[in-house]
Amino acid sequence: MNSGDEPQTSCEDVLSEVWLFLDNECDQERRATLRRHLDECGSCLEHYGIEEHLKELLHRKCGGEHAPAELHNRLRSSIRENVLRQADVTVESGPEGTSVEVRQKPASSAE
Repeated sequence: MNSGDEPQTSCEDVLSEVWLFLDNECDQERRATLRRHLDECGSCLEHYGIEEHLKELLHRKCGGEHAPAELHNRLRSSIRENVLRQADVTVESGPEGTSVEVRQKPASSAE
């Protein structure tokens, strides 16, 4: 989703950064870019809504405190497993740093 001269932001990029967005852990420029994409892309907005509800539920169940490290690690592991079942993830390290590429698997292989 894109308008004008702005660089294209892919759905995969947005969904990989949705937790950074929810936690206000990205800079304001990137936050604005992600917000524009979410405003324009129904599919990403639906996914974001699910993530937002999950975050609110965790906040309520943890009483506003930080989740215990064990819960945090279990959730991170579960989310990682689900992402890996639904996506092809490539991690490459080189002299310019580490890059991560996430692509949704075709419907037939995502099951």
